[in-house]
Amino acid sequence: MDIASVIGLVLCFVLMVFGMLVGQDISVVIGFLHAPSALITYGGALGCMMASCTMPDFIANLKSIGLIFKMSSMNVPEIIQKIIDLSNVARKEGLLSLEEAAGEIEDEFLKKGIMLVVDGTDPELVRAIMETELASVEDRHKSKIDFWDGLGAMGPAWGMIGTLIGLINMLRDLSDFASIGPNMSTALITTFYGSVLANWICAPVASKLKSKNAEEMMVKEIEIEGLLSIQAGENPRVIEEKLKSFLAPKDRSSLGDDGGEA
Repeated sequence: MDIASVIGLVLCFVLMVFGMLVGQDISVVIGFLHAPSALITYGGALGCMMASCTMPDFIANLKSIGLIFKMSSMNVPEIIQKIIDLSNVARKEGLLSLEEAAGEIEDEFLKKGIMLVVDGTDPELVRAIMETELASVEDRHKSKIDFWDGLGAMGPAWGMIGTLIGLINMLRDLSDFASIGPNMSTALITTFYGSVLANWICAPVASKLKSKNAEEMMVKEIEIEGLLSIQAGENPRVIEEKLKSFLAPKDRSSLGDDGGEA
């Protein structure tokens, strides 16, 4: 589990409650609970997002929030080392020997690339096929990111709509001045709910999904460059140095100095 996501969201919630309670009695928290305001804000925001896509996509996009709590299974230095090992095998035994090695690889993207190389596919066609799949994966990721960005934009908008509804109802009858304060407070709760949705939920989820997408895209680009280099018959040491350039300097030391052959 990605503990940073859990701690971050819990910390934000605790700080909100702390802000409500500073100098106040604990019963003040009840004043922030208003079912009609929540229904207008969250129901309106979710309804707009539902209208913008199909029901299966809407459900899948909502479920994607679970991804931010999962640790990435991608170990980039380990993947680079695996490609270097494959280049050593291909250099010693030929490209056809990679077919057996592909059976031990769980990464379907890398396995597909290896089989294209083993089948003798033209390098430009290999790149085109792999990059097409890469773009397709990124588009699917982007649709989920756009959903949370859109929901984050809808939250404050529907919060403002709820506030305007409350103000209109309040201004219809100003004869009872004692009720103006409570009515104004209730009207502003929808704006509060909208800001909470946008900044406590949607913004962190979208940011984490963007980060995970960038990491996966980098891994797949590494695999494409590595496979094409193997197909071109490049020296494993050269392949290692080429793939190391994708890593930050502090991460390059995790690869052994004897990863590729001289």
